[in-house]
Amino acid sequence: MSKIAFLFPGQGAQKAGMGQDFYEKYPSARQIFDQASQWLSLDMKALCFEKNDRLNLTEYTQAALVTTCLAMEKVVEECGLHPDITAGLSLGEYCAIAVSGGMSVKDAIVTVRKRGILMEHAVPAGEGSMAAVIGLDADKIQNAIAGTKAEIANYNCPGQIVITGEKAAVDAAAAACSEAGAKRCVPLKVSGPFHSAMLKGAGEKLADALESVEIHDIKVPYITNVTADYVKSPADVKDYLTKQVSSSVRWQQTIERLIADGADEFVEIGPGRSLSGFMRKINRDVKVVNIDKLEDFEKYVNR
Repeated sequence: MSKIAFLFPGQGAQKAGMGQDFYEKYPSARQIFDQASQWLSLDMKALCFEKNDRLNLTEYTQAALVTTCLAMEKVVEECGLHPDITAGLSLGEYCAIAVSGGMSVKDAIVTVRKRGILMEHAVPAGEGSMAAVIGLDADKIQNAIAGTKAEIANYNCPGQIVITGEKAAVDAAAAACSEAGAKRCVPLKVSGPFHSAMLKGAGEKLADALESVEIHDIKVPYITNVTADYVKSPADVKDYLTKQVSSSVRWQQTIERLIADGADEFVEIGPGRSLSGFMRKINRDVKVVNIDKLEDFEKYVNR
């Protein structure tokens, strides 16, 4: 049986103007942006639609992306398109949970804003870093970095894995990966060593913030980054979100699980086309749709 999966991007997908065309045409999207402004005491229109320096700061990026993706997804569902299953990369998991029914839109946006602040300030600037390793498989990367304190942050797709940790450890790990045959090791423009043990403190503080969040029954199955498996019980949601901050993002494994379970149409909702690019390297035989702009959405619903 055919299944549709909705996918939501993570940090790095943000860009000025994201979601503006949805805001201008659809009242439901406008409502989410305007409500987010009230909930966070931030001008979300200025943050998301205008060129500004804050959009690339983690403490603002995360809330801006989740707001944009959920506003766009609301319009998609209003037109009668609903997912059978959903997943999100890193902060995109908050969108997946909200769409699954497990968390309100308000709680998803407010909590991810707290998450962004905690992650931004978890490690002093310059002490941590991340790098994308291109053209080397996971086992070889794991062997290459074994002598360093670097860790794998993201299993994005075959040929692209991200490493993270203390700057010196990541530099040493990148050199070891290059010696092991990596085509390139590209330093990432990020403000911290995300998805590493250095973020455990931020995860613990996030757990405190999650205590006041109400988790509802999961109506649409979703997969967590931590295990690349379904979250079956609402009681497990907060634990996985806490662990996710310092755990590897198992994105490739997530997509492979979705395909194994019958998902054959994937709809990436949000700015950029990063997840669609990963999909082409994971499996070219499934249908992938990207909804980045209003014209993408209208083409999809009128197909």
